[in-house]
Amino acid sequence: MEFVVKDGAEELKEPPKDGVYAKGIFIEACKWDEDNHVLGESDPKVLFTHFPAIWMFPTELEKIKPTKTYNCPLYKTTDRRGVLSTTGHSTNFVCDIRVPVDCDAAHWTRRGVAMFLALPE
Repeated sequence: MEFVVKDGAEELKEPPKDGVYAKGIFIEACKWDEDNHVLGESDPKVLFTHFPAIWMFPTELEKIKPTKTYNCPLYKTTDRRGVLSTTGHSTNFVCDIRVPVDCDAAHWTRRGVAMFLALPE
């Protein structure tokens, strides 16, 4: 699966020819830097921010270009845990999304950066 962050909402008026647009995602412990098209440090006292739409489309592994990315976990809820299913996977974990970064991915891992489909009320 390939991932492309779509900064401009005007690009999303038509469905993609291949794949889907995922919208309504939140990110914790950082924000999206639209100017540089990478993850950026959070604003003071802001834990969650909206993340731009992500174009997800199937591609062959050999065709994925090696770039500097962070494998950001996407969860259904902020619990970051769930019941293990019969396949051995958490029922709360959705997938890892490769997000462009301009520093080492370990930087974002230490900050606990993750994406969520729903926030607590």
